[in-house]
Amino acid sequence: MTDLWRTDDAEPWRDALDAYPGVIARQGVPRLPELDAWYRLALPAAIGTRPSRFVTHEELVRTTEWKMARGVWRQRNLVLVRSNDPATVEDASRQAYEVIDVPTKSVTCLTALAGVGPATASAVLAAAAPDRYPFFDEVVARQVAELSPDVTFTLPYYRRYAELLLQRAERLGAAWTPALVERALWAHAGGKAGAPA
Repeated sequence: MTDLWRTDDAEPWRDALDAYPGVIARQGVPRLPELDAWYRLALPAAIGTRPSRFVTHEELVRTTEWKMARGVWRQRNLVLVRSNDPATVEDASRQAYEVIDVPTKSVTCLTALAGVGPATASAVLAAAAPDRYPFFDEVVARQVAELSPDVTFTLPYYRRYAELLLQRAERLGAAWTPALVERALWAHAGGKAGAPA
């Protein structure tokens, strides 16, 4: 496998991104293709139609299910996410979107919710602001040469991860966002660890 991260040539990046739907399908995870399409298309559209952006409790649960289906399933986290009060979820996400220009504040607003760490928070933020926020994925982080291979799901690690993916998107050109860079890297690696390529 070539080292996609180290190349500034847009063609292999585009090839990796184009391969994303196929890699999703090859994961062999029930509901992942459906959840992924919902996460990439329907959720951003729903958030964008609201006068003040927020996610509902159901959307947070589905985002968590998408994150786990694409990575590692942690039932306890899902139970915790489901335990959040719907009004609290809407308030926390509304506050996060209000300070979306300040990543540490946005992530912190969401991690106050039960079962929501920086990775889940990043998924919620990336759905509304893919031009600033990539989803925080371990498979992707391990490909970024400037990051420690010992991925820590902390706010400082995510902040550096997001900065580096934003810089890469800027080098690749106007059509690229940190969220697209993340998807290309994930697809390039063949998906989640241990999944068929």
